[in-house]
Amino acid sequence: MLALTGILAACAPAQPGGQGPGTGSPSADLDGFYEQELAWETCADYTTTDIEASLLELAPGAECARMEVPLDYGEPEGERASVAVMRVAARGESTGSLVHNPGGPGGSGVVGAALAFAGLAESEITERFDLVGFDPRGVGATQPAVDCYTDEEADTGVVPLGSQGTTAQFTEDDTRAIMERCAEGSGGSEVLPHLGTRDTARDMDVLRASLGEERLTYFGQSYGTRLGSVYAEQFPERVRAMVLDGAMSPLEGSFERRVNAYAGFQGAFDEMAAFCAAEADCPLGTDPGQATEKFQEIVRPLRDDPVPALGQELDFDGAVGGVIAGLYTTESWPRIIEGIAEVEEGSGDALMQLIYDFGMRGPDGAWPNSLEANHAINCMDEERLTPEQGGELRESTYDQAPFMDPGVDVTDGARDGCEHWPAEPGLGFPYAEGVEGLPDTLVVSITGDPTTPHAGGIELADTLGSALLTVEGTGHGIVSLGTNECVDQAAAAYLIDLEVPEEGATCTL
Repeated sequence: MLALTGILAACAPAQPGGQGPGTGSPSADLDGFYEQELAWETCADYTTTDIEASLLELAPGAECARMEVPLDYGEPEGERASVAVMRVAARGESTGSLVHNPGGPGGSGVVGAALAFAGLAESEITERFDLVGFDPRGVGATQPAVDCYTDEEADTGVVPLGSQGTTAQFTEDDTRAIMERCAEGSGGSEVLPHLGTRDTARDMDVLRASLGEERLTYFGQSYGTRLGSVYAEQFPERVRAMVLDGAMSPLEGSFERRVNAYAGFQGAFDEMAAFCAAEADCPLGTDPGQATEKFQEIVRPLRDDPVPALGQELDFDGAVGGVIAGLYTTESWPRIIEGIAEVEEGSGDALMQLIYDFGMRGPDGAWPNSLEANHAINCMDEERLTPEQGGELRESTYDQAPFMDPGVDVTDGARDGCEHWPAEPGLGFPYAEGVEGLPDTLVVSITGDPTTPHAGGIELADTLGSALLTVEGTGHGIVSLGTNECVDQAAAAYLIDLEVPEEGATCTL
């Protein structure tokens, strides 16, 4: 079974070539990209699985196009990438395009925009804006796309991509093989260095121009807040408005961010356990203070004796990954509880199904490439950890998130899955500091966010000088759901009229 825990928490700077932050126009060698006209057509060829195709139906009338960008902005005459773009027209008179990124990294923006449109179907946001999504570099229908393993290998977990947050014991040969498999399936080793956020932010500026927008109106969630922050750093004077929802801190290095994210999942686990304790036959017992210990008693044996799960096997990492997949939303808590109870009875079906649903695996066994793309993008963004640092990360993770603790020493072999990537990461930490010329932006942050803690939202707002809308409650991302009138009104007032909330503004879930 595909090990998900490291991916679920995810999550010297390269200099943009050709044009720098805040410049008024692209350099001449990029003119052809900036001046291209998108040829809109039906979206039949813009999804990669049947599930994605069915989700696209949530945005009736959507149209799609391909946008050409340089694979390497330092060599604009060289190989190109073809970016998949989706647009669904405003329900009323359009005032422009709202570009959306749903997160990940690795999430399909084509599918994400369809989901956002459905969530905002009665919002003034979709009445006034054409909603635009795109598959970032390496993702989904964009070409070249990252491909590191087959669907069958995804099911059996024979090609785990990362060791952080898991108990996988990697050798140097293992991590070299990961890179070689990804290079082989993704267009060659020359593609892998050009999948990072800084390059995708440049693509987003080409998209802005191709949509005919003088300035960008943007809505990013989770990882999409990193993408938006990097765009703001590189092109501050080309920003009209930005909503950054479920914000990642631009100040935390990779080690700190990962540990804080896992600590957030422990907090969500504790809340889920308290909910469970009030129910009859809770597998975690009636005392929430003992829930972590009870969970460990149930799942630690899976390290040596996995249980059957939907034709595969559920091991310890799989059980933890299934729980984490369900902790993103309170609506999934009953499914987590059911899954833990099933493991006690010798079945991993329910927790495996949570993983399948999170990864959007279809009934036909087809997976989108989101987890592979997540790994490749993070290899170009995140700081590389030495094996010693990897061991320290595991120790810190289990200290902050003891429900993930396997009960044995797994610090040896905690190698970075990116250690043989053919280029050094190019994001740089911290990022988006000291940005000048940026207009008012809006950060939305939930106090009980399980993976991008509220403290990170505060730090992003402080760093960018953004207005901050604090949302009291538990969950990850709220604006696109269209379920909270307070949040929806604040986001609409900002995106449409550029009216930011007052200092200290709050909403409640």
